[in-house]
Amino acid sequence: QVQLAESGGGLVQAGGSLRLSCAASGGTFRGSAMGWFRQAPGKEREFVAAVSWSGVSTYYAYYVKGRFTISRDNAKNTVYLQMNSLKPEDTAVYYCNVAENIGSTWYGVGSWGQGTQVSVSS
Repeated sequence: QVQLAESGGGLVQAGGSLRLSCAASGGTFRGSAMGWFRQAPGKEREFVAAVSWSGVSTYYAYYVKGRFTISRDNAKNTVYLQMNSLKPEDTAVYYCNVAENIGSTWYGVGSWGQGTQVSVSS
């Protein structure tokens, strides 16, 4: 079974940037769209961004559109999330997962990793 490991989180001031990575081991993402999701304290996990297998098509939640960029390198079995102009409300644990769009909603359909903490100070 493919295992996913997120990295790259940290503490940053508002307006700053971070780049998250998600590496697969024990298999590949072959043929799958991949997504980033996040969960803030006391809130449900929510969709952030998704990218098609080819990397050509990308999808963003309205609250990160224009600030975050998702990409992937299939040769490295890695998915990235470039986060710019970070806001305190972006503070959350960020997770990657195999993603499917069902009824216009993106869901993570594989096993969840441990995530990486992103904290944005004001």
